Amino acid sequence: VQLQASGGGSVQPGDSLRLSCVHSAVTSDYLSIGWFRQAPGKDREFLAAIKWSGDSPLYADSVKDRFTISRDNAKNAVFLQMNSLKPEDTAVYYCAAPETTNTYYTSWRWYRYWGQGTLVTVSQ
Repeated sequence: VQLQASGGGSVQPGDSLRLSCVHSAVTSDYLSIGWFRQAPGKDREFLAAIKWSGDSPLYADSVKDRFTISRDNAKNAVFLQMNSLKPEDTAVYYCAAPETTNTYYTSWRWYRYWGQGTLVTVSQ
């Protein structure tokens, strides 16, 4: 499975960004996708995850009121809508997929396939 994240950039506090993750999975893969981020000197942090069906997305408490994960299986894409961005959201953002189908996890250690990352910078 190949993943490619995009949509990062430099924005001001309070702005919004939508990240995209295009993947190579087909329907029979029932691929779940998770979004993570890693700031310099910090551990990789779980943000959100979504199953193939799109039902019951999972969020980290730190972002659940500002970030929304969604997917368009017809386009092989998963999105992370980020609103009310803060300087502490500055990080490299990654999309990832676990090897287990139709399951999602909050620990990055369970994800086997990773996109290359896209940088989000939030500053005045």
